[in-house]
Amino acid sequence: MLKLKRLLSIALILGLTASMAPAAQDFIICANINKGYVIGSKIVTTNGLFRLDDNMKWQHFGYNDTTITAVAFDPRDPNVIYTSTLNGLWVSYDGGKGWRMVNSWDMTEGQDVAVDPNSPDTVYLALPDGVGVSLDQGKTIIRRENGLPDRGKFTKTIEIDRTTAGRVMAGCEKGIFLTEDAGLNWRQVLPTTTQVNDLEQSPHDPAHWLAVTDNHGAWESRDAGLTWSQIDGLTKENPIYNVTFDLTNDLRMAVGGWADGAWTSEDGGKTWKDRNEGLPKDPRVWRVGVDHNTGRLYASVFKETLYYSDDFGRTWQAEAFDGSLVNYFTSAPRAQP
Repeated sequence: MLKLKRLLSIALILGLTASMAPAAQDFIICANINKGYVIGSKIVTTNGLFRLDDNMKWQHFGYNDTTITAVAFDPRDPNVIYTSTLNGLWVSYDGGKGWRMVNSWDMTEGQDVAVDPNSPDTVYLALPDGVGVSLDQGKTIIRRENGLPDRGKFTKTIEIDRTTAGRVMAGCEKGIFLTEDAGLNWRQVLPTTTQVNDLEQSPHDPAHWLAVTDNHGAWESRDAGLTWSQIDGLTKENPIYNVTFDLTNDLRMAVGGWADGAWTSEDGGKTWKDRNEGLPKDPRVWRVGVDHNTGRLYASVFKETLYYSDDFGRTWQAEAFDGSLVNYFTSAPRAQP
């Protein structure tokens, strides 16, 4: 009897351990693969969302659109997908099989999209003239812009603080703006003289944030975005387009820019290294991203292809998507069939 109880206890522990294991993650990109294409051309291109499968092959899903700028997933159900596009905000409730556009004519040219993990019916859309918010899982969308500047509210990036429902930061022409009430009121926490291109919250330390700009340098916050300091060692003149953290290593992060290419840090941002050797000459890096499953670093080089590095930028290999432009890298829990 005692032996049986021990066996049952072991089985229970193993079952609990299995249930606590993290869900498998899909690595996903938004890519335009349109080399040689011009309006009226008979060339057929496949664009939009791609998922890296278990054989390290990219599989297209969703609809074919050259204008998708970002993608976000409902944390409760990865079959609920949102995309920001030239037409505005699109949503799918069935894993990408069917789609609908939810915005009106005055909310187009979507720049970024984000879902609040602590209030997942709430979706934020970055727009050239402000911010749209959906409170009903993408069925309708309204503007919430009180506190954003009348001029200079071109919102390129929007990022949600995963620790607090309704706490969101927007990167605009006039700097970084923070809301703590789901967009009802915004206040400026970092003034800039140029566009904020990307904002990212560390997956390791939620108080640590990074931001990059067109020609106002790179910035970091260690107090959840309340105060910011400029990062030494990165360009302060040339555009930096995006920044990424490595989920597999809390000391590693990377940025990509037009004139300076790819740069990485492996000491938590204290120092930065030029990691362009092995990329095309004078690489115009549009985006960098890290596969959260493997730590593989990717760089999308304008009018070239997607490159990857398994040693965080010391060496590079050409990937798929010749002539592509990757607009977004992200991960999402794998949807169950």
